Amino acid sequence: MDKLTLVQAVNRALLIAMQEDPDVVLLGQDVGKAGGVFRATEGLQERFGKERVLDTPLAEAAIVGCAVGMALYGIKPVAELQFSGFAYQAFHQIEQHVSRYRNRTRGEYPLPMVIRMPYGGGIRAFEHHSESREAYYAHTPGLKVVIPSTPSDALGLLRAAIRDPDPVIFMEPKKIYRSLKEEIPADAPLVPLGRAKLVKSGEDLTLISYGAMMPVALEAAEQLGGDPSIEVLDLRTLKPLDEATLVASVRKTGRAVVVHEAPRGLGMGAEISAMLMERAFLSLKAPVARVTGYDVQMPYYQLENYYMPSVARVAQALRDTLSY
Repeated sequence: MDKLTLVQAVNRALLIAMQEDPDVVLLGQDVGKAGGVFRATEGLQERFGKERVLDTPLAEAAIVGCAVGMALYGIKPVAELQFSGFAYQAFHQIEQHVSRYRNRTRGEYPLPMVIRMPYGGGIRAFEHHSESREAYYAHTPGLKVVIPSTPSDALGLLRAAIRDPDPVIFMEPKKIYRSLKEEIPADAPLVPLGRAKLVKSGEDLTLISYGAMMPVALEAAEQLGGDPSIEVLDLRTLKPLDEATLVASVRKTGRAVVVHEAPRGLGMGAEISAMLMERAFLSLKAPVARVTGYDVQMPYYQLENYYMPSVARVAQALRDTLSY
């Protein structure tokens, strides 16, 4: 059993996938010799060679476009974009080709490929390095969107994503790449896509989050103690969304708070709130609350902590919803 950080778990998942399937290849800027900007692919080119771990030019559209061609011809590419804020240069490839080939070819070419991208704030980075734009991809038909919050989930979800017959956007919360470690057995299982995780059982309120906001949500729940009792759910997969688990939890607790660092308007919190209104309205004892980033660009590092949801903001939302 090894104790791994989240980024080490990503590396382990890639290693296992490449050992298991010779068709799995990695490509992206600096993924080979340098081992990736966050060292997520460290050591893999040395082990598998330059034909399976390909350094590319700084050209996001070309990286994703090449991955599309590879997937069409039976290869299973895992493309890395150094930061999610650089993915916009490849968005035409993602929206017009990656997401559409299954439909375009009536299922003949489902396009099994993964696009990895570190996302989110909290590392004092420059502009275009701290975005949380997962809603773009969750809104795009034909894509699956996955965001782990723990090392074990990063390992299991990424392995499952690489095996999936459809294209997966795999967003990695770089704020917690190295902030926590978890013991993971050598035979750790795959984590199925499309299933939320019950992190903590409770009776009085359902707290929903994902990615880098999960530690914040858990700490806020702990601040309230055991009475009232807070149930905590980790989405893990944003698309397809595990609506059944969310609805069952809220029908039990009667209250819900959703936390994410992405902007508030048209974010995942809005989608979850609307879905719960449609499917669990008669069980709700209070409006669904959202604790999110603001509808502005992520500010520079002097102000990013004011932008991102804090434990205090989440705890206050829990208290307000419980006392409604």
